[in-house]
Amino acid sequence: MYSLKDKIVFITGASAGIGLACAQAFAPQGAKLVLAARRRDRLTGLAAELKAAFGTASHIIALDVRDRKAVAKAVKDLPAKWKDIEVLVNNAGLSRGLDKVQEGKISDWDEMIDTNIKGLLYVSRAVLPGMVARGRGHVINIGSIAGREVYPSGNVYCATKHAVGAITKGMRLDLNGTGVRVSTVDPGLTETEFSIVRFHGDLGKANDFYKGYRPLLAEDIAEAVVFAATRSLHVDVAEILVLPTAQASTMVVAKKL
Repeated sequence: MYSLKDKIVFITGASAGIGLACAQAFAPQGAKLVLAARRRDRLTGLAAELKAAFGTASHIIALDVRDRKAVAKAVKDLPAKWKDIEVLVNNAGLSRGLDKVQEGKISDWDEMIDTNIKGLLYVSRAVLPGMVARGRGHVINIGSIAGREVYPSGNVYCATKHAVGAITKGMRLDLNGTGVRVSTVDPGLTETEFSIVRFHGDLGKANDFYKGYRPLLAEDIAEAVVFAATRSLHVDVAEILVLPTAQASTMVVAKKL
């Protein structure tokens, strides 16, 4: 088992959902956390919570991963004691809408592509050179079962998560021999703010999405992320697919209504 005590873990989208759960899961490991998200107030509260519970040191960055220049500056301007990032959790991502492609909103497409693909690339490009120079590090991308299967009206979202899978494999090839590990953790149906965002704040639709079965929680995914990060350095957990027991594929879910 690899100890993360005093190691720096950089988490994007850390203000809610899986990102927040990852911060809560890494804190007991003794890691120091770089918490990045758009909502600074939530990050401040999270950092205070982790400090009180575990004595965790956190560095907060208000960041929109879609902003290439802001991402590059945020990583470049990290204080010296925060620069040696050991683990990068590329979690920031979202789904917008559930429309057939011929009815899709281009603004939704742009937001998903810019966040899920380009944002992941911007952050990785900023962080990876340091890992390569140190000969050690770990990139953990949060993918999705939607990156393995395509479902009706999932068109662009599924495409972005397929891209995350391809980028992850490409990273592993490009980084081979550098000492940097690359993993993807792919959740199935997980109850977070995901559906609220997908349905543009419609709580009724979001809540209906999780009725009739027991979905995963963000904490379930965070456990898988920490598992991958704490394997011995000669072990690279390449892929983890996590599904609720009720789910067999994207569209096969045992519901009791």
